[in-house]
Amino acid sequence: MTFSRRGACPALSAPMQTGDGLLVRLNPVAGGVSPNALIGLCESAARQGNGVVEVTARGSLQIRGLTAESAPLLAAEVDALGIAVHTAVPVETGPLAGLDPDEIADPRPLAERIRAGIEAAGLGNRLGPKVSIVVDGRGRLAMDTVLADVRLVAEGRDTRTKRQGARPLWRLSVAGDGRTASPLVLLPETTAADATLAILAAIAALGREGRARDIESKRLASLTLASKGSRSTLPPLSCRISPPQRGRLAASTSLLLSWLSPILLMRSTLAKAEATARSPPRGGDGRQARGGNVGREHLQGFSAVPLGIFPLTENQYAIAIALPFGSVPADKLIALANTAASLGASEIRFAPQRTLLVLGLSEPACAELRSAAASLGFVTDPADPRTKIAACPGAPACASGHIATRKIAEEIAKEAGDIFDPTFSLHVSGCAKGCAHPAEASLTLVGGEKGAGLVVSGTAKGLPAAYTLGYEAARGFGRVAALLRNQRQPGETTASCVARLGETRVAAVFQQG
Repeated sequence: MTFSRRGACPALSAPMQTGDGLLVRLNPVAGGVSPNALIGLCESAARQGNGVVEVTARGSLQIRGLTAESAPLLAAEVDALGIAVHTAVPVETGPLAGLDPDEIADPRPLAERIRAGIEAAGLGNRLGPKVSIVVDGRGRLAMDTVLADVRLVAEGRDTRTKRQGARPLWRLSVAGDGRTASPLVLLPETTAADATLAILAAIAALGREGRARDIESKRLASLTLASKGSRSTLPPLSCRISPPQRGRLAASTSLLLSWLSPILLMRSTLAKAEATARSPPRGGDGRQARGGNVGREHLQGFSAVPLGIFPLTENQYAIAIALPFGSVPADKLIALANTAASLGASEIRFAPQRTLLVLGLSEPACAELRSAAASLGFVTDPADPRTKIAACPGAPACASGHIATRKIAEEIAKEAGDIFDPTFSLHVSGCAKGCAHPAEASLTLVGGEKGAGLVVSGTAKGLPAAYTLGYEAARGFGRVAALLRNQRQPGETTASCVARLGETRVAAVFQQG
């Protein structure tokens, strides 16, 4: 068994070393698992690991605390449970793909075409482990929060044909999530698949570290996009593409960009200029300097976690339940799965924003499961303050963590949950990498050599305005929460109150004691 380096993706066959042992991540090919299979998986996690099970922001399952000896045993037990897992480049479609009656288009056929094209073109071994594709049918559980190198989002039907069942159109964007990705073009399904494969080929040409965001820096030399109405440049997906064919494909598709390159380059230049104008200067240690981002509520409020009950058919419902900060002991998840099975659940899926989606229930059964989940400590209410706090594993689970992030986050949610309105968010990060929430938050507690630092309206990479001892972080935040309660004016949001008070005053309260 090989091991992943830090920063790579810890597959079942290549676990990654962390502070609490080896970590594996898996995504079932079927989209989810039966309640009994999840019980078996959690029992294996407790037997072979440390019993901590996580669901990531992207909707992957993680098992922690493995050893070099136990990791192969876990893999064998997963196989014995009949759980097939994805091992290729991630092409993600969302937890209700093909089941959601409200989605504009079923994303699965396009996703499957892209997967087959990746295999046929031999791209899998040439792309880095972080490269990913999102195909979003635009239903009730959109994939807006998931970062991807290539995004394809359904936006309607091709109006050039009046026949019933007109082809869906897909908006192709690159390098970002639903808010930050750069939109390029609207394409029908076949051409969208071709364009995606051409972009992936360009990323692969940059090497294993290449990402879609790097293509602009190469002046779009390798980026290839198909235009509306163009014929497919790829051979049938059942055919293996030979190296000479690959060369001819690259040469022919690169011509398609000749008219589009100036537009994309202009968009890139404007985007960079806008980002420069928004971003504060950096300090001498590479961290962002303070004071440039106070009050940007539209960027700092977390996306609402889609919790609740969703009708799928006349008699079938699904319920979304979140793991607190994305992590639970295996025995809690076993208890939840047992209850779900007793209520008639057919499948449990791992979903973005650290949630579980339980399928195949009646509406009364969903309500009963929600009550049971709440009693087990899961997050079932969209207003729960834990949905507004992002916290990585931190110390001691992560070797890079300087503070006990999830313990701090739990204490803050319990003692200061009343200040978390829709505009306000908190990121508790074990180190300056900010893995749990790379974007800005209203306030960020970040661990470092000086203890716990407070960043106001910034990211974990920002320069802290104040510090306190690591074990005092929750207490320091409590003082900030008391200040906000006392100073917030009628009708004023928490984020606006932070902006009005200013970084200096907030930092002084956090640090005193």
